[in-house]
This record gives sequence, C-alpha cells and structure tokens, in this order.
Amino acid sequence: MTLRLGDVAPNFTQESSIGKLNFYDWAGDSWVVLFSHPADFTPVCTTELGLTAKLKPEFDRRHVKAIALSVDSPEQHVEWIKDIEETQHTVVGFPIIADQDKSVSELFDMIHPNQSQTVTVRSLFIIDPKKVVRLIITYPLSTGRNFDEILRVIDALQLTDGYTVATPGNWKDGDDVIIPLSVKDPEELQRKYPKGFKEVKTYLRVTPQPNK
Repeated sequence: MTLRLGDVAPNFTQESSIGKLNFYDWAGDSWVVLFSHPADFTPVCTTELGLTAKLKPEFDRRHVKAIALSVDSPEQHVEWIKDIEETQHTVVGFPIIADQDKSVSELFDMIHPNQSQTVTVRSLFIIDPKKVVRLIITYPLSTGRNFDEILRVIDALQLTDGYTVATPGNWKDGDDVIIPLSVKDPEELQRKYPKGFKEVKTYLRVTPQPNK
C-alpha cells in the first residue's frame, strides 16, 4: 500500500513498548507524528528518539502526540529506552510500536527493498485529528531527521487550516504569510486580512501572520 497526501491513515492494533495499542484510540483527537527507524540499539535512532523526547513540551503545546516504530520486539524497545534515557538525558514519554510481523510497515510503505529488505527506512508522517495524512518525509537509513523542521511544518499546517493563507519558503512562526491566488474580491481581502497586505506582484501578496 502506498499512502499519499490527503489519504486517511490506516488504523492498526499492534504491540508496543506500552502494551497492545490501537492507533486510532491512542491518537484520539490529537495531531500525530508517526516515524519509523531501522532498528533498536542503533546510534542515529538513539539520538532521534532522545530529541523527540526532549521536544515533548513543544509537541504538547501544538496538541501533537509522537509515536515511533521499528520491527524489533516490545522487550527490546523497553531495554533500548533505558539506553536512550541514559545517553540522551531525557525521559521517553511516547510509545514505540513493535512491528515484528511488519504489518504496520507494509500499511505505511516503510520498507524500501532497495535500501533494505528487512528494516524500515526513516519515514515520517504527520497525521491530523481527522486521521488524514498531511505530510510524508522519507530519509535514508544513514541520515537523522531534523525535528525543528517537523515542528515548523506542524505550525504551518495548523495556521493554514485556521486561516486562508499559505506559507513562503523558510517560513517560521511569526513571519509574514502569502495570500492565495483564489482570494481576489476586495471586500474579502479586507475582511480576511485586516492588517493589510503588500502586493509584490499581482500573483504575490504578503500579509502579516493573522494570529500574531
């Protein structure tokens, strides 16, 4: 199965570091960051999960839950978490799915045979409260993810869900945003963008971030 943006993320029930877990029940009405890693007790993954744990306050502020996955066993996950907490000086407050039968990996297309026949690549999905897939990023096995970028994208998605705006390249929370081309009526422009806007080109109009 290949997931695409706008698809509904499939539900699953699988063992994890916190016991058997039903994905939809666990997610509730939160945003979710679901990410896979190749294997437990590996160096890059250890740093990634430590960073994710340290970012919990930032995820909480955005109403986001994090959940990791590998094809190792629940027992291995629990032992590995001890190493993560020791070496990364944090507390892992999120579950790790134990996808030993690779059923979840196959649902989310996390195994890329030209990279490895047996382990998951570094796939990451941002899923909204309606269980819709909003972002997919896949990294090679050797490259750790940039979680600052994940937070930035979540900020952009939540902003554009609430307001009729788009975000420019390298946008960060607080920067000016772009008015979509679909908004043309002068009264609608005045109503939706009371802070005003600058027309750089007829197709490029920028306005202050509306919720700041």
